[in-house]
Amino acid sequence: MNIQLTPFSALTPNIILRALESVGLQSDGRLLALNSYENRVYQVGIENSAAVVTKFYRPHRWTTAAILEEHSFLHELAESEIPVIPPLRLSEGKTLHHIDGFRFSVFPGQSGRVPEIEGREKLEWMGRLIGRIHAIGALKPFKERQSININHSGEEPRDYLLKHDFIPAELLSTYSSVSAHALDSVRRCFERAGNVKSLRLHGDCYPGNILWTDDGPHFVDFDDSRTGPAIQDLWMLLSGDRTEMTNQLNYLLAGYQNFYDFNMRELNLLESLRTLRLINYSAWIAKRWDDPAFPMAFPWFNTQRYWQDRIIELREQIELMNEEPLGSI
Repeated sequence: MNIQLTPFSALTPNIILRALESVGLQSDGRLLALNSYENRVYQVGIENSAAVVTKFYRPHRWTTAAILEEHSFLHELAESEIPVIPPLRLSEGKTLHHIDGFRFSVFPGQSGRVPEIEGREKLEWMGRLIGRIHAIGALKPFKERQSININHSGEEPRDYLLKHDFIPAELLSTYSSVSAHALDSVRRCFERAGNVKSLRLHGDCYPGNILWTDDGPHFVDFDDSRTGPAIQDLWMLLSGDRTEMTNQLNYLLAGYQNFYDFNMRELNLLESLRTLRLINYSAWIAKRWDDPAFPMAFPWFNTQRYWQDRIIELREQIELMNEEPLGSI
């Protein structure tokens, strides 16, 4: 078995428990796998203490320096009393540890529920939280983590899909043409937006990465944190038709702009960023296809119906990118 293609095949419960022991935590034997495809994440019971969450990072995805940069950002946010969950400093104050070829971190357990982000109160609350994150994120740049751009987020994943035989032969030419047209539209959106500011972001700000408690929302999983425009952390919280999204956007910005200014020109990027995410998502699955977890989780991925739907989706995105951007009402 190729360890680079099946990177977690050697990650056994014994290694997980030994990993915790190596940083001074004695498990009580309770071990629960949490939902994660990119990495492997477990809730682990600790003797005479609260449970912790340990994350084993997918090899070859991020450099060690890039992971540490994410950890530093999380601690920077936490020190400003922003509700995020930074990794624990264990074993000589380190946040990243190694065992048997794996890199791992340990986080405090955090209860909460995945929320439905709807209604003025919740949306303004989310806007305030994201505005606070961006105010800190704008203070200095990432040096090690990737930026959101057309090449990395669109052209490279599209090229990967076209070269690796995931798209049925009878749809390959159509997907190639439609995706090229979609990326042309993305470029025009970026041109309309002009020179917008980039800052450190959460990067994957959808409700599944939010835990809502009695004290309000907490962000989890900064694994996709990177540099990009502020709208990246806002658009995934919008849903419904154009009128509904415009109202939701106004509520988000009402909270957001209490803590950080928003450049309205970035609204030109909303549908282009969605388009890049759609292309990149398919390539993400394709690049992980030799990981046994992926065919099990996405059995429909390399079917004709899947790629027909992706072509329709990109055509719809082209139309949306040609429309006027959402705006205040």
